[in-house]
Amino acid sequence: MKTDSEMPGPAPDAAAQQWVPIRKLADRHRPRVLQHLLGLEGRDRYLRFGYAAGDHQIEQYVARLDFERDELFGVFNRRLELVAVAHLAHLGDSDRPGAEAEFGVSVSARARGRGWGSRLFALCTVHARNRGVYTLLIHALAENSAMLRIARNAGAEVGFDGPDAVARVYLPPQDIASHVEAMVEQQVADLDYGLKRHARRFDRWLNLWGSVGTLPDLGDANVSHAARRGGRCDRGPTPPV
Repeated sequence: MKTDSEMPGPAPDAAAQQWVPIRKLADRHRPRVLQHLLGLEGRDRYLRFGYAAGDHQIEQYVARLDFERDELFGVFNRRLELVAVAHLAHLGDSDRPGAEAEFGVSVSARARGRGWGSRLFALCTVHARNRGVYTLLIHALAENSAMLRIARNAGAEVGFDGPDAVARVYLPPQDIASHVEAMVEQQVADLDYGLKRHARRFDRWLNLWGSVGTLPDLGDANVSHAARRGGRCDRGPTPPV
């Protein structure tokens, strides 16, 4: 599994890095993962997969994702679009002491420069520890300096074989702190997603009334019950949580 460049050029400084809620993904998010990966440009696909992946190859990759064995994490924007995705692939027998896992990440071009690739990597190390993983592997192209920088900052041993690089990060054992961190991160991410979902519904409601005309005063008794009910019916399907 190859990894994507978090951003071209120098790494973002501490002031540019932004904390962002990261949500664990499930099988119901598969279409959104596909949409995110298909949105990568040619150069980004090359860095992510190690070759110039076409649409059909990306579709096959997403279709084979195992959300039970592996773990995927994502960053959602205000429109509930995935703008960054990390894949923590567990190798061999799951939950086996001394097991290995492999890390891959992609960040949309418009979302780079915020340190989200590093944030995803840090969270994946926590979840890997909690699954009994001792060695986290990163396979990347040698030219993917941003990804290798993330690995080196984590204390990785990096080896090169021609155009390919392999980084190994040795993780400490799981402890109470690592489990609490993962639990709190997920709770915060679920809350953030819920707020974004409700904000999106409110935006749709405003757009609905805006298409009808001037927004009514919600306290105006002249607003008919039928109009309010019609507004509820036209909001469209709610995206999966």
